[in-house]
Amino acid sequence: MGVMISVQRIIIGYVISLLLGIPLGLLISRFKILDETVASLIAGLQVLPSICWLPLAILWFGLNEKAIQFVVVMGAFFSIVIATDGGIRNIPPIYVRAAKTMGVRGFELYRRVILPAALPSIITGMKLGWSFAWRSLMAGELLFVSVGLGQLLQTGRELHDIAQVVAVMIMIAIIGLIFDRLIFTELRKRVQLKWGINSN
Repeated sequence: MGVMISVQRIIIGYVISLLLGIPLGLLISRFKILDETVASLIAGLQVLPSICWLPLAILWFGLNEKAIQFVVVMGAFFSIVIATDGGIRNIPPIYVRAAKTMGVRGFELYRRVILPAALPSIITGMKLGWSFAWRSLMAGELLFVSVGLGQLLQTGRELHDIAQVVAVMIMIAIIGLIFDRLIFTELRKRVQLKWGINSN
């Protein structure tokens, strides 16, 4: 029960982070005004431990599910934005110039050239964001009493049950490893196969 609830929370929060983070990273790399304002703010907030968002989340949403989801989103969001922006900025300019010479413009330029070239960095940011989101979720569940792996860990500590604590820690590590193998490793392989680029 606790495993399923924690996995559901991380998936929902992480997907929200992707839906917000990747487009914002694209916009920051595209518009100078966002680069000079929003990018600096995100860079500053990124160093803030994600669990620091929990008190603010509780004040905003109260002691409920939305507070934990907010912490998860904030844990992954900044890494994804920064990686997306950085990946686009590090694309060799000759790629874009060559594409424009061949008549590729607008959305097609992003779809066929910019995004594929930036994918290695974006995937790295996605993987980093996932690890931050997972840690944020566990910290949030530890501090905010709710059903989940964090609560099981906290209960084991309160009962001085080292077997339960170790078992939950192993389960947390296994879930993280499974998602890494099933999602990010497979995604890297698909990128390499389709675009012929190294995503490591």
